[in-house]
Amino acid sequence: MIQKDKTYNLATFFCLYIAQTIPMSFFSTVIPVMMRQENFSLSAIGLLQLIKLPWILKFLWSPMIDRHALTTGDYKRWIFSSELIYAALIFGVAFLDFHTDFYTIVALIIISFIASATQDIATDALAVLSFSRKDKSLANSMQSMGSFGGSMIGGGVLLLLFKQIGWNNLLPCLALFVIVALLPLLFNKGIKIQPKQPDERAKKADVFYFFTQRKIWKQIGFLFLYYSGLIGTLAMLKPYLVDLGYSMKEIGVMSGVAGTSIGFLASFTGGIIVRRIGRFQARILFALFVLVATLYFLGLSYATPTTVLLYGGIFLLWGSYGMATIVVYTTAMDCVRPGREGTDFTIQTVITHLSGMLMAILSGKIADHTGYHGLFFFESSIALTSLIYILIVFRKDKEMV
Repeated sequence: MIQKDKTYNLATFFCLYIAQTIPMSFFSTVIPVMMRQENFSLSAIGLLQLIKLPWILKFLWSPMIDRHALTTGDYKRWIFSSELIYAALIFGVAFLDFHTDFYTIVALIIISFIASATQDIATDALAVLSFSRKDKSLANSMQSMGSFGGSMIGGGVLLLLFKQIGWNNLLPCLALFVIVALLPLLFNKGIKIQPKQPDERAKKADVFYFFTQRKIWKQIGFLFLYYSGLIGTLAMLKPYLVDLGYSMKEIGVMSGVAGTSIGFLASFTGGIIVRRIGRFQARILFALFVLVATLYFLGLSYATPTTVLLYGGIFLLWGSYGMATIVVYTTAMDCVRPGREGTDFTIQTVITHLSGMLMAILSGKIADHTGYHGLFFFESSIALTSLIYILIVFRKDKEMV
């Protein structure tokens, strides 16, 4: 019975995470395409990345959720209300015309992303409180699988459907899916947490107090470094494939479908591995995978790779990324303070987003000046630095669970 409840809880969180990602991935993919078709400038299309700003700034209102969510029912109310607002805004956008209501559409999408980010804060906090230390990696697998699966569906499958049935017909279905994804949580009575104590209620200043913890900076260094060896390579993967002569359709299949699918499967595998061998060993193992992936692309840059070799590199890249997300999320859950679960977890995920954004920008500049050889050498160096950092800084954390 306990195993059955755990499986149901994991499935519930998977539904919540994929419900966040699919609409966001769809909008982030389809709107730039539509803007280009309407002859918007590339600069204007680049500014569209600002619609994701709520997911960077969500730490600002995370203490409010921690403060007012004391029981399982409180967290469910936050999740239901924010997700219903998310669905309602998506449904409302369906009735607007992209040509005449463009700025209204963008404004509504930004507001919908605020609602989605709020749902994410409450969902993350509930996940932290609902699972034991041993099972947190499995919960993080659901989070990562929801992210990869949502990206694949929202940026791939729905893009194809969009071309067939159009904006006004697809978005109501998307809104309905967001609501349907709430049903497992509605009927799940097995998610239980210990009510918070009055002295554990969060304050606005807790965002800053997070950084005053004595041992938190080694985790912050880890968060900045761990993805960095991958993000630059991932950011330049599509331009690299274009320069090798592959079409957009071929690139979509190679990276968007095949690569993301591997990331999805690796996320599930990574959760099991972390549960079996512990955080410290998993940090090292996945850092080695990241290093191998970057070295593989460094080797490819000195040859004219075949499609098979490229698929091998893409699988390595996305597979190591999928596993790396698990150890990042799991260790982030370990570093939350009582009563500030949503705040502390959100701050750590924002750190990874910011470091990824900076690395993506830096990788483009490095590739411009040194070519792909220089970029992949730089990424390999960062991956090696990350591995050495883990071996030195976390050498005392050799727990097995």
